[in-house]
Amino acid sequence: MTQDEAKMDQDPLIQRQFVENLNEEDEDEDGDLRKQVIDEVKKQIGLAGPLIAVSLLQYCLEVISIMFVGHLGQLPLSSASMATSFASFTGFSVLLGMGSALETLCGQAYGAKQYHMLGIQMQRAMITLTAVSIPLAIIWFYTTTIFIILGQDQEISTGAGTFIRWMIPSLFAYGLLQCLNRFLQTQNLVVPMMITSGVTALLHVFICWVLVFKLGLEIKGAALANTISNWINVVLLGVYVKLSPACKHTWTGFSKEAINDLLGFLKLAVPSAVMICFEYWSFDMVVLLSGLLPNPKLETSVLSISLNTCWMVYMISVGLGGAISTRVSNELGAARPEAARLAIYVVVIIAILEGVIVGSITILVRHVWGRLYSNEEEVIKYVAKMMPLLALSDFLDGFQCVLSGAARGCGWQNFCAIMNLGAYYIVGIPCALLFAFIIHVGGMGLWMGIICALCVQVVALIAINLSTNWSDEALKAVNRVQTSIAIE
Repeated sequence: MTQDEAKMDQDPLIQRQFVENLNEEDEDEDGDLRKQVIDEVKKQIGLAGPLIAVSLLQYCLEVISIMFVGHLGQLPLSSASMATSFASFTGFSVLLGMGSALETLCGQAYGAKQYHMLGIQMQRAMITLTAVSIPLAIIWFYTTTIFIILGQDQEISTGAGTFIRWMIPSLFAYGLLQCLNRFLQTQNLVVPMMITSGVTALLHVFICWVLVFKLGLEIKGAALANTISNWINVVLLGVYVKLSPACKHTWTGFSKEAINDLLGFLKLAVPSAVMICFEYWSFDMVVLLSGLLPNPKLETSVLSISLNTCWMVYMISVGLGGAISTRVSNELGAARPEAARLAIYVVVIIAILEGVIVGSITILVRHVWGRLYSNEEEVIKYVAKMMPLLALSDFLDGFQCVLSGAARGCGWQNFCAIMNLGAYYIVGIPCALLFAFIIHVGGMGLWMGIICALCVQVVALIAINLSTNWSDEALKAVNRVQTSIAIE
């Protein structure tokens, strides 16, 4: 970038760029649509592939730790499992949601070529998420007391409290990691994220082995391994951002300007967190409700298997959602509304194909999938009955995930927070209670409630996308960038 270009890019009056890009896009509409679609598919797959790998590799850290704890006995395994669920419910999902606000802010700033604003926005997110982590850490510190008040087993509560206390430093690392991930993702720099996540996952296996078995820290060692690994990932990405030529325009060092509009960041981060948490919490709530059914041991086991299966498949959708969020925010920030709309059409087709393939595989393996988790025939047969419902929910969940990604790229978090509240807590959970406890469909009824919620989500997201004026959205994106620069 030349000095003149850089100066122009710093100019807050970028309305001219908006008009020029709209005119250029009008001329391009007569171009080869097939070529545009092929190019868009390549861009999205190039983004989604590494992002899927990042999601799976970062998810693997918890799984690996639980696997090591599982060799210590049933009590440590139960304690670590409960602690991990509680950590996700009260901490990680909140930070993940708040960090996703950067998909809008950084993505649109990058599209508008206001590159220096990415570093400023990331610093605002880091300050905010670190501050939010402090009260969350206090909640984690009293996990044992909270579990006992909720009527959980004393030994399991004590073990869970020990595990989660050793993970408290991981909470702060996780928040910083979300900021770094979004900062790089919105610049289409996803391969470095994949590499650092892969290195971290490999090191995590060794760290777990040393801490859990060699040093004899047992359950504490597994929790400490999570903390160390998350900080390793943060350090690796931080070094990349600092030293890589690819970030020289977007990261210009720490700046006091980052504290100028923390409230503005919160206005988008809070609904982002609400949007994510409403969805994630409802799935956990279904597993908790299964414990109230007539055969709680069987129902809870099968619902837990179903949830784990769903999360594993969901990582594919998370990658696609991250890709479309980046594409839409970049194109809107660059004042190319038709390109943003084309990107959504393309990702919808990809999501449908992915959903059909995954759904078909889910149905085909329904009679053997349960054997990966249990040797009990009753569990295996029940899982086989659940798998067609899982196939349908995976399809719908993948569809809504990519449309939610597009919504984050546009900055529709407020709408999505209200939509998720209605979908899951006005429709989904009541339907789950109706099917499970009144119609007596059992655990399958609980999952049918989730499917009802997903249907509402999909219909609402399709409706808002079809009714959107994309030129207006591009103007809003440009104005959002202008406002950020003016405050700076």
